Amino acid sequence: MKIGFFDSGIGGLTVLEESLRRLPDQDYLYMADTLHVPYGTKSQEAVRSYVLEAVETMLSEGIEALVIACNTATSIAVNELRERYSIPIVGMEPAVKPAVEMNRATGKRVLVFATPLTLTMPKYYALVSRVDEGGIVDSLPLPELVRYCEDLQFDQSVMNEYFHAKLADYNLDDYGIVVLGCTHYPFYKDILRKILPPHIQIVDGNAGTIRRLSALLSRYGAVAGTGTGEVQLMCTGNEPAYIEKMQVALERLRQQNS
Repeated sequence: MKIGFFDSGIGGLTVLEESLRRLPDQDYLYMADTLHVPYGTKSQEAVRSYVLEAVETMLSEGIEALVIACNTATSIAVNELRERYSIPIVGMEPAVKPAVEMNRATGKRVLVFATPLTLTMPKYYALVSRVDEGGIVDSLPLPELVRYCEDLQFDQSVMNEYFHAKLADYNLDDYGIVVLGCTHYPFYKDILRKILPPHIQIVDGNAGTIRRLSALLSRYGAVAGTGTGEVQLMCTGNEPAYIEKMQVALERLRQQNS
């Protein structure tokens, strides 16, 4: 089976890498919407149109299942995609629920890093309202971080300055978990571990997303794959240089998680 992964840029590679480790007997097509990245500062209607057009292209390439590896795109388009297409479709949401459950007994707060658009979506507010009975969740927009990631900016000193500035108004002793609520952000796990106090756990939704994908494939009778873990990389801008960037980024993730 060929499974499609879609994101605005390289962020969804963090989810794809999780799938390559957990489901190595599938084949993959990864599509980055390089014409329109980043999504987090765009309008909802614009993002909806970008996603629908890109998914049509992926279907023409023969995908039989789809992961919307982007929290923003999921919030805006996943319901419509499920209405249009009969293939298995998995979306993403920030891992607020598991973070709250993990943190319930500690008395600590939860801090969610996300894009500005994700944080303004009704889906996000509904999620937090549903799981945050104790009012322990705070949200921090990081609009610049996607662009840093897209530029492969992983210099420790540059990112230290950025994160320290963003966190200056927060007493980190009050927090037990940081949620990475954008698929680009796990690229910065190693850097964040050096910046955040050691008692703070860092969580994202990638493992949970691939567990849902595996369960959905099983329901469709397709969990036992016949693929080899082959990855086809595409981008809406048809840019060879961006394909090379994705290859570099995926290799970075493999080394980070090995």
